[in-house]
Amino acid sequence: MRRQIASLIAGGVFGIGLTLSGMTDTAKVQGWLDIFGAWDPTLAFVMVGAIVPMALAWWIAARMDKPVLGSSFPPAAGTQVGPDLIIGSVLFGLGWALAGLCPGPALASLSFGGTGGLMFLAAMLAGMAAAPSLRARLARPTL
Repeated sequence: MRRQIASLIAGGVFGIGLTLSGMTDTAKVQGWLDIFGAWDPTLAFVMVGAIVPMALAWWIAARMDKPVLGSSFPPAAGTQVGPDLIIGSVLFGLGWALAGLCPGPALASLSFGGTGGLMFLAAMLAGMAAAPSLRARLARPTL
């Protein structure tokens, strides 16, 4: 139960931060990506503001034997760059550029009733549902 409460609080703080920083405003995100037009550097400050506490959290976690609310830390992610990572990164970037939202801000934008966020969330969930079968189909050897 403590883990669920901590998750709820962390998610709420994250959503509030996204809203206060303007990252749920699709025009602001697309302004960051429009480097040859009306470029808006605000997102760079948000990213730097996120990197600093995350670096501190990693530094603290590296010195801990086990997490505060769990039995063990998950294994480290792989560092190999392969087709799955490249394709996923390209799709994420395209979706982010076209919609001006990524998963976190899309969820946070639902709190103020935007239909764009709802449509993005539906498309994201459809993509997540289709991904396993598409990945299996692409992995099959061709004759």
